Amino acid sequence: MSSPPPALHILAPDEPPAFEVVNPEGPSSAFLLCDHASNAVPRSLPVLALQEEALREHTGWDIGAALLSRRLSALLDAPLVLSGYSRLVIDCNRPLGAPSSIPEVSCGVPIPGNTIDAAEARARADACFWPYHNAITALLDARRDRRQSTAILSVHSFTPSMPGQDRPWQAAVLYGRDRRLAAPFIELLRREPGLCVGDNEPYHVSAGGDYGIPVHGEARGLPCVLLEIRQDGLLSAEGVEAWAQRLAAIYREIEARGLAGGA
Repeated sequence: MSSPPPALHILAPDEPPAFEVVNPEGPSSAFLLCDHASNAVPRSLPVLALQEEALREHTGWDIGAALLSRRLSALLDAPLVLSGYSRLVIDCNRPLGAPSSIPEVSCGVPIPGNTIDAAEARARADACFWPYHNAITALLDARRDRRQSTAILSVHSFTPSMPGQDRPWQAAVLYGRDRRLAAPFIELLRREPGLCVGDNEPYHVSAGGDYGIPVHGEARGLPCVLLEIRQDGLLSAEGVEAWAQRLAAIYREIEARGLAGGA
């Protein structure tokens, strides 16, 4: 077991912050989250940094999700909050204490640097998890105070295959208790010929396995959806642009129907 670094030393003063906010005053009803935007590792965790291959792959982050969410933010003139560090440091879309929060094995890959005690787990949460979510909370509170209509769109990407499973879906629409946004997203994506769209697959949203949608969306009563794009569609600038344009157009149509945004 590694020695737990003090909470204040997980991130050095000269390292990037645990989150980035883009366009905080954006007037769109859309409010974008990107929980797995980065594969960065703090210098205080060199054993994680040694897993270079895992960090480059889906194990370390959602490939293409940050680029897609930034482009969506620009197209919709919407606020966006991005996580600053790898999901291997701490997963910003998992409840604290869940086995997948600081995984010892991820996508079948052992992560020896994550065999840690409760003190280090708290230190990582204080350094990387809570600052990200506190920033989201503060921005959503400000919009509520301004009575600004808000719908949560959480942007992710998924691998074309997992062991024993090829994934035919080019996109997936995930949801928990609230289908207000998910239903029209599924409908409008599926109207495109040849586009295979997952309805709560290959994943689904649950309070035990997810954080952003249950806490920032469902608990506030805001329309919310988690959008997953298969990573082979996001490997080029052209692919990112095509998906951003597609998703922005669909959101505008949903908004025009009066289905987007909550108090």
